[in-house]
Amino acid sequence: MAGETTEAAAADDFAPVDMECLRCGRVAPMRFSGMCATCRDELYAKYDGRGREVTVADYEPKMNVTPNAVALRDD
Repeated sequence: MAGETTEAAAADDFAPVDMECLRCGRVAPMRFSGMCATCRDELYAKYDGRGREVTVADYEPKMNVTPNAVALRDD
């Protein structure tokens, strides 16, 4: 491929085109195929991406589990 030059396309090169939303089916101007702005805003509001603290009970082995079978073995 000697002598060929490649140029990266800038994001501004893609003008919005009327496309059908893949979620709701409405026609809206979008730069890429996917969800319309309304659906995207609804999902951001519904599924808040903030982390939260989850508390879990301490692990306690079941009674049928032997912690160290080798240590309990009689020779």
